[in-house]
Amino acid sequence: MEDIVMTRAAFGTTMAFHIIFATLGVGLPLMILLVELLFWRTKDRDYETMAKRWTKAQAILLGVAIPSGTISGVQLSLLWPGFMEVVGKVISLPFQIEIFAFFLEALFMSIYVYAAHRLSPAMRLLSVFMVLVGATASAILITNVHAFEGTPAGFRISNGEIVDVDPWAAFFNPSFFVTAGHVTVSAYMTGAFAIAGVAAWKLLRSEKGGRVYRYHQKALLLGLIVGGSFSLLTALNGHESAQLLHEYQPEKLAAAEGLFETQAYAPLAIGGFTDRETKEVKYAIEIPWALSFLAANRFDEVVVGLNDYPEELWPPLYIHTLFNGMVGIGSLLIVVGFLGFAWKKLLRRSEFPRWVLWIFVASGPLALLGIEFGWIFACTGRQPWVIYRVMKTVDAATAAAGVSTFFWIFLAVYLFLAIVTLLVFRSYFGRHPLELDPHDQPRERTAE
Repeated sequence: MEDIVMTRAAFGTTMAFHIIFATLGVGLPLMILLVELLFWRTKDRDYETMAKRWTKAQAILLGVAIPSGTISGVQLSLLWPGFMEVVGKVISLPFQIEIFAFFLEALFMSIYVYAAHRLSPAMRLLSVFMVLVGATASAILITNVHAFEGTPAGFRISNGEIVDVDPWAAFFNPSFFVTAGHVTVSAYMTGAFAIAGVAAWKLLRSEKGGRVYRYHQKALLLGLIVGGSFSLLTALNGHESAQLLHEYQPEKLAAAEGLFETQAYAPLAIGGFTDRETKEVKYAIEIPWALSFLAANRFDEVVVGLNDYPEELWPPLYIHTLFNGMVGIGSLLIVVGFLGFAWKKLLRRSEFPRWVLWIFVASGPLALLGIEFGWIFACTGRQPWVIYRVMKTVDAATAAAGVSTFFWIFLAVYLFLAIVTLLVFRSYFGRHPLELDPHDQPRERTAE
């Protein structure tokens, strides 16, 4: 049992680290594309400056995402040989296509970084767009393997052998489109709020009304509008995800809400913690009938409770806390996005007060924390299965000794990479401070 825990911990630590860089690597290209479009439309060179500086950040993040992603691929083979056997025979298509998606992203990222000043505005836009397409496709394809784990399709097991393999049925498994939508909109949301958080921090350190202050205001407002819009889309997609759980993984939905008794008009439990002994969610706020509506858009829907399943097949009950954290952060970010838009566009205030800026600063880390909560909830909530109702986690894991040592070594590697990344950011942007035109007067792009 200890070996399984350490095996999961080793791979989980890798993914918890990698997902930060992978998510920002999808979200930032969208923001770069938007400021390129704004520069093309307005000829405001502040937007060109944003594109250049955010591209440097994207390059640094990509430099860390590549090795951490490579490590995760190696760990899959070393730590989960039983699972990789199924992957090799059934669901290898996403991995194969992802190679081309990454090639597309890397190729056009290189063109944009090293040859942007030689390209026409239209070609610059095309380059950034192709980076966005490649990064988004990579995220969708890799996440599709996770979707397959929750809703396996395209094969069956007969006498211990994998038979009747249909790779495309496995690829377009029942949760493919919902999962693809969720990873896309949540990544775009996170990238936007990361920009907003940094811009708000810079505003706190800038002189009010100055040239630099106005530059960061533009970045902040763009981040809040884009982030708020995608956080709303994330919530709508989350509703579809809950309905998918209700249909395909009812134990996971029951554990997420601490529901033990099967019932119609099931309540939604907000907050609190699940008590296994008393089989209740303590200190929660219950909204009557809301869980039934969340599951099927009708209040009289019967939602299956955990008591209908053997206790050894229950997911860990702490996923209720993870689920609440993910939903709570997502809901808060919708409010934050609306607050920024309303303050600037509806109330027409020229500046944000400091207490509001601090809220905006927190939005970036909160968005990343929401991503972590969501990923851990998605994977842990599937336990004890690695492939739902097909293969248990214990049967997929390696039997080799020394996993604990493996875990501590890679934990040290990730801490080292995190420190180096922060130092690189500080060094590069410290040596290349923000340089702006002295006036706001828009100008045409000049040859460089």
